[in-house]
Amino acid sequence: MSIKLRVRPRFPLGTPTWPTSVERPPVEKTTGAAYDTAWARTEPARYVRGFLIELVMRPTVAALAAPEVDGLDRVGHLEPPVIFAANHHSHLDTPLLLTSLPERFRHRAVVAAAADYFFEDRLRSALSALAMNAIPIDRSRVSRRSADLSAELVEDGWSLVIFPEGGRSPDGWGQEFRGGAAYLSARCDVPVVPVHIEGTGRILGKGMTRPRPGRARVTFGTPLRADDGEDTRRFAARLERVVAALADERATDWWMARKRAAAGLTPALTGPDRTGAWRRAWALADGRRDRRPKRTWPN
Repeated sequence: MSIKLRVRPRFPLGTPTWPTSVERPPVEKTTGAAYDTAWARTEPARYVRGFLIELVMRPTVAALAAPEVDGLDRVGHLEPPVIFAANHHSHLDTPLLLTSLPERFRHRAVVAAAADYFFEDRLRSALSALAMNAIPIDRSRVSRRSADLSAELVEDGWSLVIFPEGGRSPDGWGQEFRGGAAYLSARCDVPVVPVHIEGTGRILGKGMTRPRPGRARVTFGTPLRADDGEDTRRFAARLERVVAALADERATDWWMARKRAAAGLTPALTGPDRTGAWRRAWALADGRRDRRPKRTWPN
């Protein structure tokens, strides 16, 4: 019998072995919150993104959502940078909001995106950074890296699109706002514009695999700044109430929404408290009906 012996080539022809007595250094991550998006803000990438937004994203959003945009007069006097803070129901929210922004903001805006979803691997990270100018935000914990990167970009003149709920709505109702937008507004001394988005949850809600074309509405609110002595938590709560008032304005009219906001009777974005899922679904369906009073010519 002949026996063939396989001899592994030694270094440098083969892979070197690691000494068992030496601790291996941790592998440096290049995805998730550690993904470097600086290349996506270079001039060539900005030209490609402009093409994608105007010639791909905008027609796609128009075909799926037929967006109706209100409140642009409220931001007509603003100049970049600005923080746009919106409620969140769908992955369609980001392209819808980007294509609804005035042109002076649209092509110089970054999107705060979940690091554990949009930057999960190299391919998804590159596509998110290129198409949306997204930057990774660690939503599982408070990350100084994410906060510093966002603040640095805002101070450099980039507007920021952020969804303070931290994720898409699981049942059609909103979630409590986190303090990221309020913190960055106070830290960078820039206004935060409240935005209400309605209808995208029915077009491409959480758990849906295929979009169902419908109608979406985007309402921009009056820019806000933190009051003297107002901390981040209270500012975030006030921002949430203003977005809820914009939702009420869309469901009724401007005057009724103002009256209810002044009386503290604005329906909350988060829906009924301490009720079953069926009750929340029932209340959501009732709230989606058009409650605007019928306008008739006075006698």
